[in-house]
Amino acid sequence: MQSKTRPRRASVVQHLGRMLLGAFLLTAGVSHLTVNRTAFLAQVPEWLPLPGDFVVVASGIVEIVLGLALLVLWRYRVPVGWLVAAFFVAIFPGNVSQFVTETDSFGLDSQLSRGIRLLFQPLLVLWALWSTGAWAAWRARRRD
Repeated sequence: MQSKTRPRRASVVQHLGRMLLGAFLLTAGVSHLTVNRTAFLAQVPEWLPLPGDFVVVASGIVEIVLGLALLVLWRYRVPVGWLVAAFFVAIFPGNVSQFVTETDSFGLDSQLSRGIRLLFQPLLVLWALWSTGAWAAWRARRRD
């Protein structure tokens, strides 16, 4: 029986998945602040009551922090996993906005490519929950 305070041990594949996701977030966050800033602006929904540049910079900083957390805060991987999953849910409206407004960015220059991208967002949420053991920890608590 697992302890409620300690998540079960992650498999090697989960550990590698968490590291890869952390590196992905770290890289994406840095690119928010550097070369791809304009491309990220194309994803900020017009209805958002914040300046687009602020949203791009703030989300980049959040991605850097979450990426680093995935890479170095392994003892806190379960709560970090929930935060990363919540972040992916929070930025989903930007992807929907890009689809609805038919905005070209990141090489997504057709509705088909933008639609396919929408399908991958739930996979990122699942990746965060699986690779950090957050989903397993939640299921274990429900059984207790």
